[in-house]
Amino acid sequence: MIALRRMALPSSHSLFASSSLHLSPNPKPSLVSPHSPARTFISKKLAEKRIGFFFLHKRRNGFSTISAVATDSTQTAVVLDKPSEEAPKEKVVLPTNRSSETLLRIRHTCAHVMAMAVQKIFPEAKVTIGPWIENGFYYDFDVEPLTDKDLKRIKKEMDRIIGRNLPLIREEVTRDEAQRRIMAINEPYKMEILESIKEDPITIYHIGNEWWDLCAGPHVESTGNISRKAVELESVAGAYWRGDTDKPMLQRIYGTAWENEEQLKAYLHFKEEAKRRDHRRLGQDLDLFSIQDEAGGGLVFWHPKGAIVRHIIEDAWKKIHIGRGYDLLYTPHVARADLWSISGHLDFYRENMYDQMKIEEELYQLRPMNCPYHILVYKRKPHSYRDFPIKVAELGTVYRYELSGSLHGLFRVRGFTQDDAHIFCLDDQIKDEIRGVLDLTEEILLQFGFNKYEVNLSTRPEKAVGSDDIWEKATSALKNALDDKGWSYQLDEGGGAFYGPKIDLKIEDALGRKWQCSTIQIEYCNEVTRRMKASGIRAEVCSGERLPKLIRNAEKQKIPLMAVVGPKEVETQTLTVRSRFGGELGTMKIDDFISRTTFAAENRTFL
Repeated sequence: MIALRRMALPSSHSLFASSSLHLSPNPKPSLVSPHSPARTFISKKLAEKRIGFFFLHKRRNGFSTISAVATDSTQTAVVLDKPSEEAPKEKVVLPTNRSSETLLRIRHTCAHVMAMAVQKIFPEAKVTIGPWIENGFYYDFDVEPLTDKDLKRIKKEMDRIIGRNLPLIREEVTRDEAQRRIMAINEPYKMEILESIKEDPITIYHIGNEWWDLCAGPHVESTGNISRKAVELESVAGAYWRGDTDKPMLQRIYGTAWENEEQLKAYLHFKEEAKRRDHRRLGQDLDLFSIQDEAGGGLVFWHPKGAIVRHIIEDAWKKIHIGRGYDLLYTPHVARADLWSISGHLDFYRENMYDQMKIEEELYQLRPMNCPYHILVYKRKPHSYRDFPIKVAELGTVYRYELSGSLHGLFRVRGFTQDDAHIFCLDDQIKDEIRGVLDLTEEILLQFGFNKYEVNLSTRPEKAVGSDDIWEKATSALKNALDDKGWSYQLDEGGGAFYGPKIDLKIEDALGRKWQCSTIQIEYCNEVTRRMKASGIRAEVCSGERLPKLIRNAEKQKIPLMAVVGPKEVETQTLTVRSRFGGELGTMKIDDFISRTTFAAENRTFL
C-alpha cells in the first residue's frame, strides 16, 4: 500500500499557506482494511510544520512590493536590494561569519572594544564573556541596569577607541600569572572563567596597553580596522550568569557590526522591514489573536477579527476541496493510546507527544496528527474498485509537546489546526492523483502569493519501515509526478521520512528569506552536526528514545551541551539548547550556537 499526503493551512500557525506532499509506501497493515481492493493511500495537507508522511511544503508571503532580500542562515550571504530614494540603488551583499573571517574578527574585536568602553564609563562594572553571534556581538556585564541613553554614551566611547587605532596584542601567560592579574583588577567572573580553562598557556588579548581580556581570538590587527559607521549598539537585556536563575542577573548589550557602512544600512533596512512584518506585532496591532498566560503558553486565542479571517480562509479551502471531489471529515481530538502504537507514532514521534491520560483504566492520547483517524474512517466498510479514488479532508486540531523556552508566537505553539487530507486509490491511479495534488497545492499557494520555491525530493533514510521494492516504487512515483508537472528539483539522498520518500519545498517570504516548511528532524540534525564538525566542534546525533530519556542519557554521560531538535526547530532553523551546568539556555540560531560554542571552547569556559 502506498500513502501520499498533502498538508495545508495551519490555522493556528499562520494565515499564509504552505504545503506538503508525502508518499507512504507502508502504512501499518492493521490500519488498512484487508478486504479493500485499494492499493494506494494518498494523504494531502497544506501548511504543515512538522514531520508527516511524504511532504511537499510550499510557503511564501508574496503580498509586499518591498525588494529587500535575505537568504537563510545556511547560506553564505544575504542580498538586499533597496529601491527607495534614501537607500542604495545597487544590491549590497551581506557576508556572514562563515563566509568572511574579516567580519568575524571585526565582530569579536567590537565586543572587546565595547567592554573597554563600558568600563571606562562605568568603572564599577564587572566583565564576563563577549562572543560574536550571527549578526553581530554581545557582552555581559555585572552592572546596574543600563538604558538607551547609556548605550549612546557607550557607542561614543567605542568610536573614540576605534579612532585611536589601538593595536590588538596577543599574549601568552602562565595560569598563575593570569590569576594574579585577574585578582589585581578584581574581576571575579574572569576568575571563574579561568578556573574552567583546562589547557595552558593562557592567552590574553590587549587593546593597546589600556585594557585586556582572557581570549583565544581571533581579532583584527588594530581598532582602526573597524569602521565606526558600520557598528551600532542595538539593545540591552537581562541574562543570568551561566544561564542559571540562581546566579546574578547581568546586563547583556547586543551590537551589530559589518565591514562597511553600506552593509550596516542594508542590514538595518532589512531588520526594520522584518520588524514591521513580525506576526506577533501584527496580531496585537490588528487585534487578531493572543496567547493568554492564564491558559498556558503556546495556546492561541483567535479574536473576532482574526476569527473572521480564519473563517474566510477555511471556507475557501472547503469550497476548493469539495469542488475537487474531497469529502469533509470531523474526528476526535483524543484516542486510545493503542492507536498511536499501531500507527507507529509512539515509536517514531513520541518526543513530540503529550503524556497519556488514564480514563476508566484505559490510556488515552491527545492527537499529534490526524492520519490514523482517517484510516479508521476508511476501514469502516468494504470498498469496491469502482469507489476509488476516495478523497477525505479535515481541518483537524492537533497538539504537539514544546518546551516553554522554545515557544514563539504562532511559529512555535502547542496546539494548532491544519488541513489534513488523504486519498485512497488504485495503483493505476497513482500518477494522476499525485499530479492532481501538485496542481491543487499550486492553486492554493498562488492565491496567497506563494510562487517562488525550491523543490527537493528526499529518499529513504537509514531508519525506515517498508521493503526496498516499495520504497523504490514510491520514490519513482514522486519523481514521475514532478517530471510530469515540469518542476525542477534536487535529490536529497537519505532525507525522507521513516515511512516514505517526500517532496520538500523551501519558499520565500516578503523579504526573500527562505523557509524550510517541512522536513524530518534527523535530516536536519545531520546537517547541523556536519556544520558543527566543520567548525571544529565535536557533535553527534542521538535519537530513537523519548526526549526526557535522551536528556537523562546525555547528563549521565556528562555531555556539556545538548541541542534539542523537533519539527519547529527544523522549520525555523534553530536549536533549543540545554547545558549540563546551566540548564535550559533557550532557542538559538544555528550560527549563533556555533559561534558561542566555539568561543566557549577556545576560552575553555562554559556556554
